Amino acid sequence: MPYLTTPPGRARRAGDGSGVRRLGLGVPGCAHPMLAPAEWAELSRPGVGAFPGPDREAGPLHWVVLDIADGPGARPDPYCAPAAVALRSAGVALLGRLDMRDGTRTFGELVSEAHRFLDWYRVDGFHLVHAPGGADRLGHVQRLAATLRALLGGEHEGGHLVLAPGGPSHPAYLECVDQLVTYAGNWADYRWSQAEEWTAAHPAERFCHLVHSLPRLHLEEALRIARWQGAGTVCFTDRTRRAGQDPWETLPGYWDEIVSCLGPGVSE
Repeated sequence: MPYLTTPPGRARRAGDGSGVRRLGLGVPGCAHPMLAPAEWAELSRPGVGAFPGPDREAGPLHWVVLDIADGPGARPDPYCAPAAVALRSAGVALLGRLDMRDGTRTFGELVSEAHRFLDWYRVDGFHLVHAPGGADRLGHVQRLAATLRALLGGEHEGGHLVLAPGGPSHPAYLECVDQLVTYAGNWADYRWSQAEEWTAAHPAERFCHLVHSLPRLHLEEALRIARWQGAGTVCFTDRTRRAGQDPWETLPGYWDEIVSCLGPGVSE
């Protein structure tokens, strides 16, 4: 299989510093808390995030993206503020979604939305979607990332930035952010995909894979691919894009199983 032809050094260790390699979870979007209260309650359940739960162990959920109306919306949302507080209480980073539209949106528009996310929901970072990946737009992303770091300074210590280009990206983009989404697509393509060779020089926690239309039957195979391809954070779902649906609006049917598989003490 193509993903087994990974260059030397591809399968990298990540996570707790003990030598045990652990994948973590990221949730790139979820329906509005008013429409999906059960999902948001699950995301902030003790033991799913970084803060220990009743069993005194922390869970694998790294971050969750908040998107009100293709961004922060025009005014504070009364349903989102409590959801944000609950996530932070569980030790989960809340990221505001900023749509770069392949680099066509202005610096001012994006910074204005970032301010609203911070003022209204005290987000811990940002998920920059539809980001450019070519070298010609690198300066735009560098300037935006530096400004977002400054806004997130202080209690957030620069926050957490995740960049999601629409395709392959120049290696220099990784220097701007904490994590780079190097795969976002369906399972049929993912199982034959190959990570770009330059990513092998970096630790796994710098990369994220988002895979939809993944049947439960292939979940373990997908986890093996993610580890081999050098991802530190994943989101897998059995939801699909059929009929224009957003596969990330609801949690996967096997959510409990993923949380259990990636829980403390689980290695490859």
